[in-house]
Amino acid sequence: MNIGTTPKSVKQKSLVDAASFGQSLGTNVRACYLFSLMNSVFITGGTSGIGLELAKTYLKKGWKVGVCGRDADKFKGHFDSNHENIQFFPLDVADREAVKRAVQKFAQPTGLGLLIANAGMSYPHKSKVPDFDRTYRMVHVNLLGVMYAFEAAMEIMIPQGQGQIVAISSLAGFNGFPGISGYSATKGAVMKFCESLSMDLRHLGLSVTCVCPGFIDTPLTQMNHHPMPFLMKVDRAAEIIVRGIEKKKKFIVFPFFFGIIVRILSIMPRFLYRRIMQTDSINFSRDNTKEIST
Repeated sequence: MNIGTTPKSVKQKSLVDAASFGQSLGTNVRACYLFSLMNSVFITGGTSGIGLELAKTYLKKGWKVGVCGRDADKFKGHFDSNHENIQFFPLDVADREAVKRAVQKFAQPTGLGLLIANAGMSYPHKSKVPDFDRTYRMVHVNLLGVMYAFEAAMEIMIPQGQGQIVAISSLAGFNGFPGISGYSATKGAVMKFCESLSMDLRHLGLSVTCVCPGFIDTPLTQMNHHPMPFLMKVDRAAEIIVRGIEKKKKFIVFPFFFGIIVRILSIMPRFLYRRIMQTDSINFSRDNTKEIST
């Protein structure tokens, strides 16, 4: 990441530039510039699930919205490509340079107010021995994809002296759940990444939010072949997330009661936690050892 100056000098320079910018263009024009800045959002994985619903929500609010994804047809199926407030960037979030180029292009010339790193993947089936090819891919998408998006946003927001970056993690990140080892690991890492940055970036004028939803009715969870307690509709989830972002919450954890249960499990003695999670009524990971040994 190339920021190039000390944080203090960057912030001072951005304030001086903002002042001179306002003087040269006039108060009304500067107000319009700041309005455009704070009402622009870039969403990774914005063509499906929670990301799609968030993109629709912000578009209805009149925001300038940028979304990225690997499938342009999905974008065309949900949005009017001629709409002046929406832009699509075809890319893989595991491609660091592609993410950086897209975010920078979207942010021109009005800056960037909000970035939501939403893109993610899971396992189609819960199994005792993980699909390691998919697990490695999951690390690139769920974890590195978030880091790449944050890096791109920070290179724009730090000179601005303001902005908010958001990552969609999961309640699965609080514990190592059976059958989803890679998913729990990447989502837990995202939580800690956001927690650290929320303290590191505060003095630069940046807010960091980590979103930890439970089961949300999306194409990702529709692959599950087990009960999903407290399953929530995606539009309700988006409403909770947007409200939490507006309040600049550090953590947005929901559904409420499911969140309490998961947090209790996270502070429980680990031998007791493992005993509970290995019971047949809770552990839905299938034994696939015979499949991989043949």
